[in-house]
Amino acid sequence: MLIKWINCGASWRNKRPKRRKNINNRAIGTKYEVLAAEYLKEQGIRVIEQNYRCPQGEIDIIASDGRYLLFVEVKYRSNTDKGYPAEAVTAAKQRRIRKTARYYQWEHRLPEEIPIRFDVISILGRELQYIQNAF
Repeated sequence: MLIKWINCGASWRNKRPKRRKNINNRAIGTKYEVLAAEYLKEQGIRVIEQNYRCPQGEIDIIASDGRYLLFVEVKYRSNTDKGYPAEAVTAAKQRRIRKTARYYQWEHRLPEEIPIRFDVISILGRELQYIQNAF
């Protein structure tokens, strides 16, 4: 480990450089979003779009189960050091997803009466949990 000594007047302090992440978080997110989409397909759910982006925000997966239009948020954590994955879908995140879903409906000229559902796929290590009607 590289140690950098800094002169602080009369005393010397050991200052360690910050560790840089070697892995791109976006690439990790994409990997688990693809895994989640494959899981949905195995459940008989038709994936319509992945990584939908608009001025209101972003939705990981848009799908249909034949009855509902699904807006699915995917959250991954390798461990619980920073909490469980589903806990990261905060109230603020839910509001952004709802706004983005409304924009998607408007942009695609879908009727307001179409039944929609907000789901979460939580991946902790190698364990996947599908939470239907999460919020």
